[in-house]
Amino acid sequence: MASLLTENLIEKQEKIISQERGKEEITEISLDRDKIKSIIDKYNGEKRWLISILLDIQAEYNYLPRDPLIMVANELGILLIDVYSVATFYNVFSLKPRGKHIINLCLGTACHVRGGARIADKIKTRLNIEVDETTKDKMFTLETVRCLGCCALGPVVVVDGEYHGQMNAKKVDALLQKYTAPEENA
Repeated sequence: MASLLTENLIEKQEKIISQERGKEEITEISLDRDKIKSIIDKYNGEKRWLISILLDIQAEYNYLPRDPLIMVANELGILLIDVYSVATFYNVFSLKPRGKHIINLCLGTACHVRGGARIADKIKTRLNIEVDETTKDKMFTLETVRCLGCCALGPVVVVDGEYHGQMNAKKVDALLQKYTAPEENA
């Protein structure tokens, strides 16, 4: 009886996750169970390290796929909904596949009044995506932030942690080219 209740609970939790992700079709990656198990074992399978475990999984896959979340819940002996709650509470986690390069565009007051919206429009047009989307080739994900704390440099675009200050729409093509150039030229 208890295992039937657990199975029903897991089904309900998976349904919630699917609904939360929206109608966007997401292709699941092949799960490397040994890799996930080694990440969990690195933290001795302790629940208190859930955030660190999720960070390591995201570093491996560039997002948090569904199957590793289920495996983490099972291995740590916690409910999937608890894993999912942590994964959706912190902005650092993503349940959707992300690009190789993450673009964070500041739209705080200083960056906004200096042309942040024009830069956003240029990036969206150039990459053919909207904010919080990933290009079809999985090269770029565009995200916005409210402030990066470097207003004197605004407008600011951060790509993979590298700050590009005093950005304008004319500089966008050169910036994106820097990240699309072949690796040997980088």
